[in-house]
Amino acid sequence: MTGAITLSSFLTELTSNIPFVFTVLITLAAVMINGFTDAANAIATCIGTRSISPRAAIFMAAVFNFLGVLVMTMFNATVAETIYNMVDFGGNPDMALYALLAALVAIVIWATGAWFFGINTSESHALIAGVSGAAIAMQGGFNGINGSEWVKVLYGLGMSTIIGPGSGWLVAKATEWICSGMDRRRTNTFFKYAQITGAAGMAFMHGAQDGQKFMGVFMLGMFLSMGQAGVASFRIPIWMMILCSVIMALGTSMGGYKIIKKLGMDMVKLEKYQGFSADFAASASLFVTSILGIPVSTSHMKAMAIMGVGASKRLSAIDWKSVREIVSAWVLTFPGCGLIGFGMARLFMAIF
Repeated sequence: MTGAITLSSFLTELTSNIPFVFTVLITLAAVMINGFTDAANAIATCIGTRSISPRAAIFMAAVFNFLGVLVMTMFNATVAETIYNMVDFGGNPDMALYALLAALVAIVIWATGAWFFGINTSESHALIAGVSGAAIAMQGGFNGINGSEWVKVLYGLGMSTIIGPGSGWLVAKATEWICSGMDRRRTNTFFKYAQITGAAGMAFMHGAQDGQKFMGVFMLGMFLSMGQAGVASFRIPIWMMILCSVIMALGTSMGGYKIIKKLGMDMVKLEKYQGFSADFAASASLFVTSILGIPVSTSHMKAMAIMGVGASKRLSAIDWKSVREIVSAWVLTFPGCGLIGFGMARLFMAIF
């Protein structure tokens, strides 16, 4: 069964279907939280090197987030499909909806706490963990987890941990070699604009990866709230792409600066060519994983690329205290958000 939701049917459900309204509000809250954190990562380096103002960077991120969602979804929607098919909440659409809403609440709780303390977490990881924890609670075991889809998350973790720093190191070294005999002032001017282009590429790939993940969950929630539990495939409408891009940009403008400071200013002191190297390496790596349909955290890939760029200078150029804080947050996200999702799902099941 293939599902589709038009803008007119979306508006009709908003005025007549209370579970649908709650689903939309909680999902958009999770999308906004993603703007606090992961969308901020996309523009962290170009703001950190003062190549562009925060306000202009946020506007640019909004535009290219939307383009990333639109273009990549038209050609390849496998990331959204992977998230959509990762868990099975069971055949009862009402109970499945409660579990999904519990997972989204878990994401909001986890990410808000991390944002408050300025900790760089991955909302991609939080989304996957929260949804998985809720599915385990609903099914009373791991029968609710689709292992063939979940293993792609592990592939993504491995790839970003290896490809991120490796590509960052290689691009930084190649850039230094190519520009070794050039006038520093002229190259600084070039890399100022090149870095803005690289940040636009990162925002584009953030939309392609994270935008698809959240829209996959959004589609699932809307189908369940409409009593449709058997939708096997779907088409993401353009109105949803625009809505999610705007909400994500709003989140970035409201709270992203703490994350931008942690990633773009504290972890490694970057020059403009290094910021470009990190953006280029991360966005190219994200493009490859998106084409392969592997869900990868944009914040994970970007931070790993920055580490690789820092290591190309010397290991002491990296603020290892900031790195430990970031890595600790990533490690704790899967069990932490998974347990919150499990607990919230149990609570919702008991109440409703």
